[in-house]
Amino acid sequence: MRTLLSLHHHPLSLRTSLAAMSAASLAVSPISLNFSGLRNGTARPVLGVRNLGRSRVSMSVSVGSSPAVIDDALFADYKPTNAFLFPGQGAQALGMGKEAQSVPAAAELYKKANDILGFDLLDVCINGPKEKLDSTVISQPALYVTSLAAVELLRARDGGQQIIDSVDVTCGLSLGEYTALAFAGSFSFEDGLKLVKLRGEAMQEAADAAKGAMVSVIGLDSDKVQQLCDAANEEVDDKDKVQIANYLCTGNYAVSGGVKGVEALEAKAKSFKARMTVRLAVAGAFHTRFMDPAVSRLEAKLAATQIRTPKIPVISNVDAQPHSDPEVIKKILARQVTSPVQWETTVKTLLSKGLKKSYELGPGKVIAGIVKRMDRGAEIENIGA
Repeated sequence: MRTLLSLHHHPLSLRTSLAAMSAASLAVSPISLNFSGLRNGTARPVLGVRNLGRSRVSMSVSVGSSPAVIDDALFADYKPTNAFLFPGQGAQALGMGKEAQSVPAAAELYKKANDILGFDLLDVCINGPKEKLDSTVISQPALYVTSLAAVELLRARDGGQQIIDSVDVTCGLSLGEYTALAFAGSFSFEDGLKLVKLRGEAMQEAADAAKGAMVSVIGLDSDKVQQLCDAANEEVDDKDKVQIANYLCTGNYAVSGGVKGVEALEAKAKSFKARMTVRLAVAGAFHTRFMDPAVSRLEAKLAATQIRTPKIPVISNVDAQPHSDPEVIKKILARQVTSPVQWETTVKTLLSKGLKKSYELGPGKVIAGIVKRMDRGAEIENIGA
């Protein structure tokens, strides 16, 4: 389901590439190493704590002998300058990780991953087979590790550390949110990988338990796609109903649901003036209630994982907002597998707040394509591994 994406493609072929590659970005991930090097390991000054319409959630924790309060609105007034954006499931490709072996710190991540995963991740990334790399249980940890390896490749190049130090906001597409949290210091590389491993396994089991499907709808705005979903849902039982699962960008939305519901939507798409639909090669109906069985397992793992306040804002896929309270972050990550991905709102917000440059770290150019669709003048650089 991957096609090499060129930003010079015809708009329709770009949409098709994004649909087939991106809308399946429905999984998750996190680094101890040098990621504390953000501003020399210190948290950035908070620009303000004005509540922008979000509920304020605070909790007291003990830091030494003096109590501290973690305010979930800590980053509410964030002002982005440079952003790191991490891809999600669907961006994987055979050969990824090969370049990373030229940088010891990046190569070390794969060695650590092998101990946690129990198999040779690099071998699968480079040699496949493709069907194995594309599986949910493999692609999620593979993308997590490779994207963080890309950070190390950037760090090793001239001026790379200065770029890393300049990053003041980060986010990731579905699975990529875990990678972003690891980069921001919310959890260690190892703990993040354990979370991602379990997430992939739990999502695969949920998909096996209730057969679902995903399809990208190309050429319609979100209101029209919702109307198309409503029309399809009139023809199927509750167990097969569909919903928008991934808001990528105008003209490219992924819909998840029961197989019969997806088939009904595909049959009606032309009458709603959709340019095309693209069935996605994913395990099931990600980011919907079909993933409910995965939530309890993920909640238990998150509860047992040490999560810290990020050093910089990490924008959530669930509500397109940054969160600072570790307990709220845990709840958000558990909800993420059943909630629609708010990527369009996230990118629009970053751009409207004055984002100057962003970097896509990891395989492919899916995110760059989406950002360019929203703003042709946006500056984004790809850092592969």
